[in-house]
Amino acid sequence: MNISTARLQLRLLEQDDWSFFLALHDEPCVIEKCFDRPSDTQIRSKFMQRLAPWHPTANKSLCLMIIEIKTGKKVGVTGLTTSSSNTPEVGYLLMPEFYGQGYATEALQAFLTWATTAFNIQQFTAVVTKGNVGSEKVLAKCGFKIVSVEPSAYEIGGVLFDDHHFLLTCTE
Repeated sequence: MNISTARLQLRLLEQDDWSFFLALHDEPCVIEKCFDRPSDTQIRSKFMQRLAPWHPTANKSLCLMIIEIKTGKKVGVTGLTTSSSNTPEVGYLLMPEFYGQGYATEALQAFLTWATTAFNIQQFTAVVTKGNVGSEKVLAKCGFKIVSVEPSAYEIGGVLFDDHHFLLTCTE
């Protein structure tokens, strides 16, 4: 599976992506508004889970590597997690040198279009920690609307943050 835009290629995560995946989850600017740094063992476990085959009815994560076509550089990851709620939750992480270039929006929009077309997924959710303005802007540009705020829902660095819950309903 490959998804392409004018500037980006999205492909399934591969074993050779481990060092990038580790660096992405170790980069302070990437994780500061998302989560505390996991241990290397936790990151490895997360990586291995994302290598497993995915299907919309599976309670698993689908992870795609985002690659800049022009340079071949790995930009970040995007994908979704399915759960018993039957509404997939999308997510994305990009390396800081690619912030502000519209790559997160471009990749997420391409991914949403693909998921809607390939699997007829009509709703997506996303959760963003309060203060992660960049991620909220990406979601808004992709058509997500904030539907609720969960006060003091998530702890990062010993500080409790509100979670902002977003929903996208696709129309035909």
